Amino acid sequence: MNITFAAPSVPSSGALVVGVLEGKKLTPTAATLNKQTDGALERALANGNFSGKKGELLEVVAPAKLKNSRILLVGLGELAKLGEKELQDIGGAAAAQLLRSGDDKATFFIDKLRGGKAAPERAANYAYGALLRSYRFDKYKTKEKPEKKPKLKEIKVMVEDAATAKRLFQKLEKIAEGVFVTRNLVSEPANVLFPKSLAAEGKKLSKLGVKVTVLGEKEMKKLGMGALLGVAQGSVREPQLLVMQWEGAPGGKDKAPLAFVGKGVTFDTGGISLKPAAGMEDMKWDMGGAGAVVGLMHALAARKAKVNAVGVCGLVENMPSGAAQRPGDVVKSMSGQTVEVLNTDAEGRLVLCDALWYTQENYKPKLIVDLATLTGAIIIALGNEQAGLFSNDDKLSEQLTAAGKAVGEPVWRMPLGPEYDKMIDCDVADMKNISGGRAGGSITAAQFLQRFIKEGTPWAHLDIAGVAWSTKDKATAPKGGTGFGVRLLDAFVAANFEK
Repeated sequence: MNITFAAPSVPSSGALVVGVLEGKKLTPTAATLNKQTDGALERALANGNFSGKKGELLEVVAPAKLKNSRILLVGLGELAKLGEKELQDIGGAAAAQLLRSGDDKATFFIDKLRGGKAAPERAANYAYGALLRSYRFDKYKTKEKPEKKPKLKEIKVMVEDAATAKRLFQKLEKIAEGVFVTRNLVSEPANVLFPKSLAAEGKKLSKLGVKVTVLGEKEMKKLGMGALLGVAQGSVREPQLLVMQWEGAPGGKDKAPLAFVGKGVTFDTGGISLKPAAGMEDMKWDMGGAGAVVGLMHALAARKAKVNAVGVCGLVENMPSGAAQRPGDVVKSMSGQTVEVLNTDAEGRLVLCDALWYTQENYKPKLIVDLATLTGAIIIALGNEQAGLFSNDDKLSEQLTAAGKAVGEPVWRMPLGPEYDKMIDCDVADMKNISGGRAGGSITAAQFLQRFIKEGTPWAHLDIAGVAWSTKDKATAPKGGTGFGVRLLDAFVAANFEK
């Protein structure tokens, strides 16, 4: 999608998008168009249920006096209540309607209004929301009918002080690039995206100044990553550990980095503890945590974030075979702790525990946030609306919660505690990888991970199993891979470490 900014003028073609405040109050540009068309917009408002509430849409076929195709009225609600997220949602809603309209270009008018955010800031956020909603993964559609394909390719945003709006949008555009990287990775089928090919996608970040290192099976064996390697041993696909370093902090590379660790199970059959066949195709996105970390590192590097950050992704495929890990096997992790594997479908925590330990040993980070499509239990608890947040640090939890709320990627803090930790104690090893019961499944998974966090290291675990993929369209994301985590963590970094 090509998005540009310019001083206000009315083009002679394409769709026009104008705002309406709550109570059917036309914005200045809408009022001008209404006058030019002999009251056509007022008549449309009078004969429908559109009232100007936030996110409402009313499409009006352009009257004969205009050469444009249509006028899209967009409800703004109360201007004072429009924050960045609300503005982005409105832009996304407008883009979704335009993508269905058949127009190849559209013009958004952002008027100078009394109250609320300044016009350039509103313009940048409208455009950002529209850009996020314009995403489409259709590379494998070879016979799609032309009339079904969205034609919208260009959005021009008309606003006074277009230069400021453009400058504000440029940073947001880089974040959107990172979101799209994640959505692309999550959407790819597992015969295309596997550990080595996902690592190759990570290597592309070197073009942005990211230092990328990939460890293979031999290197991980030398490091003693028995937990991660145990998951991978049933597959013909070699496991990988993808490490991405961005050094943007003033003062150089000596400052401790922020660390982001992702689960990258590129396909999860459950292993010997085989999943049911129905719905197993969805397990191509069991690498959603790793996808989010790659997208985040892209966003930070692309916008030249003034922080040091390291992203580490454990990449494996979990398959059943004669060589696969068995229930009852005992593996030794890089930390030296041993794990009895009672269920081979509780594999993500085995991948993460070695990745977390490697990150702490090699980078001594300021804090660690891991992301993983870890448990079905978190979907039972929170549905598909919020990610589960587990943490050993109140301040970190508050920062992540605030960032999630600001960008529309909400998280809900879940409990940790010694009572839950006892549930993974084991008779034959230091711990078992599941509790053995149905209760508190997402909590005991987090307790498992916490055993691999060194004392004094602030840590948060985001269980994104319910939010990495959506079966319905959202304001700024079509159904499919959502890219959840990229905007949340970028906002977390910007608000707390780039002041």
